[in-house]
Amino acid sequence: MVWRRCAKNIPREIVDKLNQNINAALGDAEVQARFTELGATVFKSSPTEFGAFIAADTEKWAKVIQFSGTKAD
Repeated sequence: MVWRRCAKNIPREIVDKLNQNINAALGDAEVQARFTELGATVFKSSPTEFGAFIAADTEKWAKVIQFSGTKAD
């Protein structure tokens, strides 16, 4: 995936700073309420935890797509 290749080139200190600021924003009650209104689930995590979440979700949905026989046009 393109975003994974791009993300690998981001310096760790930038990733950590983004993560710190995003988690701070997600800790705000108004931000949480707005995400809830939009039907989203808010959770704070580390870059490593988020990467594991994305990998597991990608694997799960790949299995669903393979089982369904869905093909891209």
